[in-house]
Amino acid sequence: MSRMIVGVFIVLFVTAFSYFVYFSIKSFNIDSTQAQESYTKPKYHLVLIPEEINNDYWKLVEKGARSAAEKLGVTLEYAGPKQANLEEHLTTIEMAAAAKVDGIMTQGLSEEQFTPLINNTIQKGIPIITVDTDAPKSDRLAYIGTDNYYAGLLAGKALLADTEGEVNVAIITGRFDATHQKLRVQGFKDAIKEQERVKVTTIEDSHITRIQAAEKTYKILQEYPDVTAFYGTSALDAIGISQVLEQMGKTEDIYVIGFDILPETIELLQSGKIEATVIQKPYEMGYRSVETMVQILEGKAIDEINHTETKVIHREDLPLQENEILEVIQK
Repeated sequence: MSRMIVGVFIVLFVTAFSYFVYFSIKSFNIDSTQAQESYTKPKYHLVLIPEEINNDYWKLVEKGARSAAEKLGVTLEYAGPKQANLEEHLTTIEMAAAAKVDGIMTQGLSEEQFTPLINNTIQKGIPIITVDTDAPKSDRLAYIGTDNYYAGLLAGKALLADTEGEVNVAIITGRFDATHQKLRVQGFKDAIKEQERVKVTTIEDSHITRIQAAEKTYKILQEYPDVTAFYGTSALDAIGISQVLEQMGKTEDIYVIGFDILPETIELLQSGKIEATVIQKPYEMGYRSVETMVQILEGKAIDEINHTETKVIHREDLPLQENEILEVIQK
């Protein structure tokens, strides 16, 4: 009798479970079909690979790229080193190529290392465009960003216009091995080379961190107490420089010109802790890079070189440039 009861129980259980599975599958199939009907597959899978993803400047580039990706219906990945690391940067490009993405947007930081990698990737049928930092000797299909030599030239001309008498300049650059940083330094040097009153005393690198920029500023002032001006070529350099000058009570005595318009940089301009900064258009770089890549993938004609606007602003320019600055920062 007990065996019969157990048997009946098993039959009832199996029957009930079968109905549960059947209706569950049917339900998920309906949901899946509905999802497929409402889901539109992105046209392309693109990757933006900067030198460091946590950099505030590059976050602005990312915002512009994501805005364009959303508008154009493409998938955008933002990947790379959290902090500047050349090998990790190169590896990320290789991984993106191995994944057979539709297009890669990256910097051409080192001609020696990036050119062969870019060329090999393009030979595999994956288009690459450079953003912010060009690799002109490579087969990259386009460059979107600042004319970095011209930007350095503008910085040098601004220093000449803003100062009088003998000036001893210390330069803090993001990285010695980065092409765009080299161009910003060279442009600056060429702008001042005819002026005997202005001399470059020393050049140090910050590894694109405000901490290193501050440490190098302190080191320079200890070794070269006659320095009367600083030029910072990456977004965080002027911030680090100004922190040390304020701590040492030298803000009023030393001229500072930096790069970019991060919120902190604008605060430093407003308070008079730095005299000038070179404006770039990171949001526009990101937006136009995605836009250009989509045009390439659709077989449309493009301009190989797309220079975004660059200029120098001072404290007195801020009221006139307020809308433009807020647009770049907040987007």
